[in-house]
Amino acid sequence: MARNLLEQLREMTIVVADTGDIQAIETFKPRDATTNPSLITAAAQMPQYQGIVDETLKKARKELGKGADASEVVRLAVDRLAISFGLKILQIIPGRVSTEVDARLSYDTEATIAKARYLISQYEAAGIKRDRVLIKIASTWEGIKAAEILEKEGIHCNLTLLFGIHQAIACAEAGVTLISPFVGRILDWYKKETGRDSYPPAEDPGVLSVTKIYNYYKKFGYHTEVMGASFRNLGEITELAGCDLLTISPALLNELQSTQGELPRKLDPQLAAKADIEKISMDKETFDKMHAEDRMASEKLTEGIAGFTKALEVLETLLADRLARLEGQADICTTTADLFRIYDLDGDGYITREEWAGTDVVFDALDVDRDGQITAEEMMAGLGAAVCLVS
Repeated sequence: MARNLLEQLREMTIVVADTGDIQAIETFKPRDATTNPSLITAAAQMPQYQGIVDETLKKARKELGKGADASEVVRLAVDRLAISFGLKILQIIPGRVSTEVDARLSYDTEATIAKARYLISQYEAAGIKRDRVLIKIASTWEGIKAAEILEKEGIHCNLTLLFGIHQAIACAEAGVTLISPFVGRILDWYKKETGRDSYPPAEDPGVLSVTKIYNYYKKFGYHTEVMGASFRNLGEITELAGCDLLTISPALLNELQSTQGELPRKLDPQLAAKADIEKISMDKETFDKMHAEDRMASEKLTEGIAGFTKALEVLETLLADRLARLEGQADICTTTADLFRIYDLDGDGYITREEWAGTDVVFDALDVDRDGQITAEEMMAGLGAAVCLVS
């Protein structure tokens, strides 16, 4: 009897849901889940979650007092909202949820450590043990060093925005729990660089990068888990069958579930152990040199941090609007047109993936016709005419 691809994938790979939508998580029942500001922004606009948003803002205001500036309340609410969604998700899944450190701290080791400790303290105050939470940190040298310290404290980390083997090796030597190499964003860079429209799945640069990292880890006995992320198509996923984990959007999870056929294992630790691979000793000098020589990795890391920062700022703007409404100071909201203009940097009427730069899964959900750009109409259809989080 033919089986669907999702069933077979789960036999060799841990499937993670790349979404903040509680209903999608309930539908696909992944072991783990991941969130970030743009996922939370998208989820918070859904009517069923607006109560969580309002309650979080009210508690933040009460904790800081009436005299606190609205920006302070919003910053506190952003962290608390991420934790609120994380707690909801942990009620559904048996495994771990990833919660992101402010991307603006990506080059500040001490600030990253402080934020991670705070997030974990909030989860623990809610009765969640730290082994069920992964703190998501950008794979800068400073972020990796922060993760090294946090891991020694039992605070497990998910290193994201990872594009090069030098980042992966540094993470493994730092004892990081998990890394998230970005398959689709690597493909995007090479398509733009070469002018090619597509690559066969087995030749996809993102697939080749993750395969190289996986084989390196298994060859040299590193315990850091590899979680492929940011997928553009089904072929990228099937070519990485056997990877430790894959984080997949609801749209692609549905495609896997509805597709019948045989799914052969492509990544295997036994095969990796036999591979002819040279070990690289990593220090800051080597990291910086390899990073400078890898134009794709350096450009995509910088772009990714900028995109995650932008997504956070959009969430802060939406929460500030909502706080003003709750406190009777305004009767306005951020319209979809306002949000569109934030992302349409060149004003040409389209948001490209490079302009969006935030979370791929949200971009893919809004890009209904899959042409690689979001129109104002597509954003309105996906988010509604207004994104003011009204009840």
